Amino acid sequence: MNIAMVGAGYVGLVTGTCLANLGNNVSCIDINQEKISALKKGVMPIFEPGLKELVDRNAKEKRISFTTSLAEGIAHAEMVFIAVGTPQGEDGSADLRYVEKVAEDIGKSLNAYKVIVDKSTVPVGTAEKVRVIISRNLKREVPFDVVSNPEFLREGKAIKDFLNPDRIVVGVDSEKARALMGKLYRPLERTGRPVFFTDIKSAELIKYASNAFLATKISFINELSHFAEKAGADIKVVAAGMGLDERIGSRFLQAGIGYGGSCFPKDVQALIRSMKDSRCEVKVLQAVEEVNELQKVSIIPKIKKIIPILKGKKVAVWGLAFKPDTDDMREAPSLAIIPALQREGASIAAFDPASMEEAKKHLSGLAYGTGPYDVLAGADALVIITEWDEFRELDMGKVKSLMKSPIIIDGRNMYDPLEMRGLGFTYVGIGR
Repeated sequence: MNIAMVGAGYVGLVTGTCLANLGNNVSCIDINQEKISALKKGVMPIFEPGLKELVDRNAKEKRISFTTSLAEGIAHAEMVFIAVGTPQGEDGSADLRYVEKVAEDIGKSLNAYKVIVDKSTVPVGTAEKVRVIISRNLKREVPFDVVSNPEFLREGKAIKDFLNPDRIVVGVDSEKARALMGKLYRPLERTGRPVFFTDIKSAELIKYASNAFLATKISFINELSHFAEKAGADIKVVAAGMGLDERIGSRFLQAGIGYGGSCFPKDVQALIRSMKDSRCEVKVLQAVEEVNELQKVSIIPKIKKIIPILKGKKVAVWGLAFKPDTDDMREAPSLAIIPALQREGASIAAFDPASMEEAKKHLSGLAYGTGPYDVLAGADALVIITEWDEFRELDMGKVKSLMKSPIIIDGRNMYDPLEMRGLGFTYVGIGR
């Protein structure tokens, strides 16, 4: 099939590349000339494991191309995916200006029947807005359908998630659009992955509801972790016991220093705003958000309990990105923790395998190391913010010898407390 992907950001580039890898012809469109020029040279604008190799392979086979011209990109497309950003507005709602501009441009360029696919994360009712904007800008009467096909990609595992999804949600209101979407996803459906067809508004809400529920699980276990500490329980054991109940499951019950990234914070806020606009009570989700914001800085009192005066102390930090296997710094806990430590007078030396260049755009006044050991020399404490795999199997004897004081504040519960204390560390985790 011929597909146009409007937006060559995280969702658009990964989705377009994976669709090309399934044998489709994909044109990726973006107004950023620098990004498009880089992609034509094989330079990726984001860090995502396996993406470059997949782009290179499909570019070589001429199944994927890149352009800044929307009219050119959609001319021969059977489907046009809208995969542009929906940043958080000042009131917490999703800012739809980019979606609306793309819809306007599609309307002006539409030359034949096409399925317009909302891939961006958008509030309930956006598909109808897109339909109205396209209709208003048509130069002549051209039929089209609008569908909702929300993405469920995890940063760092996006290619795997696309090719092996839990489900593919498609909201449609026409049989023609349903047939074309079914044809597009048939290669994935053959692997036993269900295509879940529903009405458009339900599909739009499924995306927000899914992310908000996962965020709720995280905030629930994080809030419980404070009681576990005071009661003398181990939150990891508690979570494991809870997770054995198949109605609950173990995923997203890992206590830590809160969630971040481009999805959970923004989507929870947007759902809260939408519910308020509909005059609905929003008690649970407001609590989820409040717990998460408090959890990010809950690590500071843990440090000060061991080192009451942080002024003049050196704190080493492992991990800056909001999660491993990505360079994404959006809403990362490090953006709250590091400035809080600096306000206490601590100097910071940080290392992250992927996000240090991105971190420099958001953080100032800290030193960056070339590796995990590099930041430890003379450190009064080590704070672990992101659970990169390479931090799991390090020489802890070497870690201890490099540090001025063998103090570890583990914000992701990566290590076993008894083992760390047996090695001579003062070790503090979350809820343990």
